[in-house]
Amino acid sequence: MLILSGNLLLILMVRLNSQLQTPMYFFLSNLSFIDICFSSSVVPKMLVNTISKDRSISFWGCACQMYFHLALGSTECLILAVMAYDRYTAICKPLQYTAIMGRKFCLWLSASCWAISFFNSFILTVLTFQLPYCRSNHISHFFCEMPPLLRLSCSDIWLNEVAEYISGILIALGSCLLIFGSYLCIAMTIVKTQSTKERQKAFSTCASHILVVSLYYGTVMFMHLRQRSSYSAKQDRIVSILYTVIIPMLNPMIYSI
Repeated sequence: MLILSGNLLLILMVRLNSQLQTPMYFFLSNLSFIDICFSSSVVPKMLVNTISKDRSISFWGCACQMYFHLALGSTECLILAVMAYDRYTAICKPLQYTAIMGRKFCLWLSASCWAISFFNSFILTVLTFQLPYCRSNHISHFFCEMPPLLRLSCSDIWLNEVAEYISGILIALGSCLLIFGSYLCIAMTIVKTQSTKERQKAFSTCASHILVVSLYYGTVMFMHLRQRSSYSAKQDRIVSILYTVIIPMLNPMIYSI
């Protein structure tokens, strides 16, 4: 309820307030919508499994859950990188900001994030669910996610692991580097700024985004880019809850503050 009400309220506030019709708030609305869908792809089924005695999920239900969860998680990674680029343009190129971040360009950036993520998720989901699962049909996890599913397969998962690492490097690590580069340029610009008021304004604009990025990327990269030898089912379950439930709940609160 907190995830739904917080994110819907933020979207509604941006839509109704004419002063918030800017690229920054357009991407923030995108992020809130992603958070709603991201949690909704997993949490309702988790609640059903928690309340009822039947904790089963169909094969295709599991595939759909993994597809949307992975796609929306990747979209969030890319949108956070786009938001960092938006902040870089606003602070480092203020006179060109309106020309660069036009409506069409913002829509194109947003659509590209969604398209790339859903295509990437389709490839990973197909590779995962064409594997033979003969060890067990019990997933030691709260929902269908790639790492715990791969551990149930009795065939060689080398191709799947390579695909997961390539996807993680291109989307998660690539986005992270773009964010780091953007904030490095922002930091250099802020240092050169003489006005203390301008420095505080620039910092307050970026602080919430840096906090959200640190929380989200830290948990996602821990889950998908670590060595298999360091696997812990309990640890994975805790981390997955953090970026699927806790972070989408905190995002609207952090940005509102």
